[in-house]
Amino acid sequence: MDRGALRQRIIDWLDDQYHFGEAEQKIGDDDASFLDRGVLDSLGFVALIVWLEDLLHLAIDRRNISRENFDSMNKILDYVERRLAGERS
Repeated sequence: MDRGALRQRIIDWLDDQYHFGEAEQKIGDDDASFLDRGVLDSLGFVALIVWLEDLLHLAIDRRNISRENFDSMNKILDYVERRLAGERS
């Protein structure tokens, strides 16, 4: 799945689970903090990570769950790209 498609899937998931069609607006800039903008709370991050693991058939090491890897759309997409590239090599 390419970056744009994954981004849209995340937006759709956020709309379905939390923001009822307003996720894109709530996120604003893809570098904006999900926590600071109220996109997700700590339990929402857990749900997102479980969903990403299921969607991508990817185990996410709990030690990697941090603001550095998951606190914005771009951070999530970058993390997933790194992980998927690492698994292929």
